[in-house]
Amino acid sequence: MDKIAYCNDLLARMEELFFHELSDCAGWKTEFVGVDFIQSKNIEGRSREEIIESCIREIARAGLAREASYAIAGRDILLCLKVKGCVHLGKEARLRERGIKVYNCLIANMINDQLIEKLGYETTYVASIDVDERDGLCRLKIAIYETPEKVGCVSNWSEEWRRIDENRLWVTITN
Repeated sequence: MDKIAYCNDLLARMEELFFHELSDCAGWKTEFVGVDFIQSKNIEGRSREEIIESCIREIARAGLAREASYAIAGRDILLCLKVKGCVHLGKEARLRERGIKVYNCLIANMINDQLIEKLGYETTYVASIDVDERDGLCRLKIAIYETPEKVGCVSNWSEEWRRIDENRLWVTITN
């Protein structure tokens, strides 16, 4: 029996039921799922880059994802994240098969938690998740608001992502 597939099936079913109950509000209620793992690790850093990289190293070391790349853009409030080889990709695939918009990323939840816990960020949230099952890759746009003054800042996040790709501004972390 494939225990990862079994766990992904359970998570997918739970997220599906939760989505039917709360629709687009479900994402706001699941932001703490997965954070127990990262809170049990010794994440250190004085900057968002150090915290993000430390989280990704622990995530990769544990085998939860093979690697992740990130970039910060959009007035320093957009965390662009690409996660490759995530063990939760099967959950995302099952949700999509059932017609449910993917709304919860445990890897993003872990990073967001540590930005808030270690650096005192005002708030964070996953703005979008694009799952590419064929390439085993998720692309995430995450809002990271360091201070109350930054909450509400806007920029063209699709344009920012394009600029990051064109200028090869990605930082990639593996185990």
